[in-house]
Amino acid sequence: MSTLLSQLHPNRWLTGLWLNSDFRKLWGSLTIVHFGGQVTFLALPLTAALMLNASPFEVGILTALEALPYPIFGLFAGVLVDRARKLPVIIACDVGRGLALLAIPACAWFGVLTMSILYIVGFLVGLLTVVGWPAYQVLMTERVGRENLVEANAKIGVADSAAQLVGPGLAGALIQWLTAPFAILLDAGCFFFSAWMLRGIPGRESDAPKAGHGSVRVEILEGLRIVWHNRTLRALVWAIGAWQVFRHAFIAIVVLFAARELGFSAGHVGALFMTAGLGSLAAAAVTARLNARFGMGPTMLGGLAGTGLGYLVMGCANGSYWTASLLFGGGLFVLDLTGMIFFINYLSLRQAVTPDRLLGRVTATMIALTVATAPLGGLAGGWIGQHYGLRSAMLFAGVGALLLAPLMTWFSPISALRELPGPQEPGIMESVTEELTKG
Repeated sequence: MSTLLSQLHPNRWLTGLWLNSDFRKLWGSLTIVHFGGQVTFLALPLTAALMLNASPFEVGILTALEALPYPIFGLFAGVLVDRARKLPVIIACDVGRGLALLAIPACAWFGVLTMSILYIVGFLVGLLTVVGWPAYQVLMTERVGRENLVEANAKIGVADSAAQLVGPGLAGALIQWLTAPFAILLDAGCFFFSAWMLRGIPGRESDAPKAGHGSVRVEILEGLRIVWHNRTLRALVWAIGAWQVFRHAFIAIVVLFAARELGFSAGHVGALFMTAGLGSLAAAAVTARLNARFGMGPTMLGGLAGTGLGYLVMGCANGSYWTASLLFGGGLFVLDLTGMIFFINYLSLRQAVTPDRLLGRVTATMIALTVATAPLGGLAGGWIGQHYGLRSAMLFAGVGALLLAPLMTWFSPISALRELPGPQEPGIMESVTEELTKG
């Protein structure tokens, strides 16, 4: 009996960053936000498609507007994050997103919901995410330490996969029970609960603003210069920027494809999206081992190519109801397995090479640059879906993403990366890749 109790004692499984109370709160907050986000990911396009009878191109515009704040405000967000305490910024953005999302069920209740309102809400949620997400990443880096970044990002990957494992199924059930616009109430509540959780994190000296009150233009240019003069970060900007076109083409039409082309109900779509959570969960478990065996760079490129394969498998879903379900769910598993492998490494690499005083600026700059092309992807996916069919848009996303990996292998230094580097000041960041690729 004593042996059994010792095996069940929390000290045997609460190890590493789980012993860090700040990390637990940040991790819990992000898990809740990811959980609610699964509801809106399905409910927002279904509201447009089923309640408002939107065309594929109109849904593509909605996807584009959700991403539009990144190229417009992303660089300013980096300066803001460096000049402000991160925790109040994150809390304010969570509350703001919750309030914006509440407008959808409120307008639906009064019978005044239109695509214009969805466009405004999508843009506002995107705008607050542009500010809140880099602030969150910087605060996470400050609280866990650079030496724990891979572990932290892997655990965040577990949070994301757990949300994807449970969230879509619940989202589908809520959409069928409450209808899509009222299911979004859950996401709004998740943002409010996240803000309440984060209020319990005590302040530290490291939370102090890392930048002064100089010229905003100068600070933005400094962030751009740092990214441009680091060959690895510059290559990542080109790769992820191109990939975002195909990803957002996929996002714009995947729910419409499942509902209209394959004839799946909201509940069935939600259940199938749960397989994506299994893929993310597997990625969190295997990424470190893949890095150790193949190196960080080759593992990242393999993950990037795998996302294209996932899009293609989903785009080829056809045949009987269950055959189409198997292909669609299998494609989602491959997509999130490989996508999470890539992004665990990408986030760790980006955070590791950036000095503390520039972390907010570089994080926001990278996000702004890599997502700047996303609105084009949303519009492209909607346009192709409307003029050539939803399946054609899915195949466009798959072929494009699949071809990126060999291009990155030929034209960038990423394939030669073997391990995680340390922070590099602007004057010496140019030499990072050469040092990492020796041998």
